[in-house]
Amino acid sequence: MSVYADSSFVVSLYLTDVHSRDARSRVQGALPVTLTSLHRAEWAHALGQHQFRGTMTAEAARRANSEFVSDEAAGLWRQASLPENAFELCADLARRYGPKLGTRTLDSLHVACALELKAERFWTFDERQAKLAKAAGLKTS
Repeated sequence: MSVYADSSFVVSLYLTDVHSRDARSRVQGALPVTLTSLHRAEWAHALGQHQFRGTMTAEAARRANSEFVSDEAAGLWRQASLPENAFELCADLARRYGPKLGTRTLDSLHVACALELKAERFWTFDERQAKLAKAAGLKTS
């Protein structure tokens, strides 16, 4: 099974939040999950934002990143390049669904990447992004 998860799903795997239990449960049954440079950039920003807000120490961020890198080495993530057509498809999704669903750029970009990478499943905890993924033909569970 080919799975694409948005960045917030990835963050929920490593930083405990209300979705962490569900995220960890899903990942155990569907390895590997696609990881692109977009995920890496958003992961780095998530760690930085938590430190900025004071909800995470620099040491805790290093530990979380170390776990992320360790899981990557263990094969949890399937590396994929950001698809060449992702931004064009992102814009098309925005034109088609943005007025109805209120999705943001990163929502559309993740869905575009999943479509371009031929994902069978799309995992997110973001309600608007899930609606976009379904509208675009992706399975979200």
